[in-house]
Amino acid sequence: MSDLSLSKPSRFAILANPTRFLELSGRLQPWLYGLAALLLAAGLVLGFLAPEDYQQGRTVRIMFIHVPFAWLAMMAWTVMSASALGTLVWRHPIADVSIKAAAPIGAAFTFLCLFTGSVWGRPMWGTWWVWDARLTSVFVLFIMYLGLIALSRAEEEPGRNARAAAVLVLVGFVNLPIIKFSVDWWNTLHQPASVLRAGGPTLDPAFLWPLLVCAAGFTTLFFALHLNAMRTEILRRRVFALQRLAARRAEAA
Repeated sequence: MSDLSLSKPSRFAILANPTRFLELSGRLQPWLYGLAALLLAAGLVLGFLAPEDYQQGRTVRIMFIHVPFAWLAMMAWTVMSASALGTLVWRHPIADVSIKAAAPIGAAFTFLCLFTGSVWGRPMWGTWWVWDARLTSVFVLFIMYLGLIALSRAEEEPGRNARAAAVLVLVGFVNLPIIKFSVDWWNTLHQPASVLRAGGPTLDPAFLWPLLVCAAGFTTLFFALHLNAMRTEILRRRVFALQRLAARRAEAA
């Protein structure tokens, strides 16, 4: 009984150790990038070969990148929300690193979602932008990403604003259900969910499979980029700590 109780904290400590994280992520990263490249290549080829839609024509193919961008914009904030709990509740030493690393990636995917949506909407709706519930809530998500990035970089010392950033992330999580269900709660130009729905997907398999493969590829790419950004942030914090130590020794001398 005592051996088991001691083994659990030790395993958790190993996973929380930045040095161990650098070692494990370094091994995992090349595989993630390789898998992402294969999935994206397959998904984009399938999307290019997909038939034209009887209403939208060839512009429907924008869906194969726009929809994954939208999913990842929300998934990145979900990952940061889980990391925020790690910061506030468990005080995990890498949780704050995860938030700071994921924010720019999530902001990039959100911007690409808005951009590709505008390109898709121009021929379909006759305008580049409308202030409907879905577009407005995604734009609010993009602004929250920018605010979080600014907050995390407001102080030179790494981790000083960790708790404030975690609180902002958890408060901002309220916007995700608004984005998801905005097409059900309000009258918008967006169609209702056709993939993640209670009755199962309603999308034709000719469009569904390229979409799922592209989504899997972009998701894998997100995690590869996230690991890379986390590794960079950990190393940056180590350099900062060494610089402070050297400065203190210089002052003491």
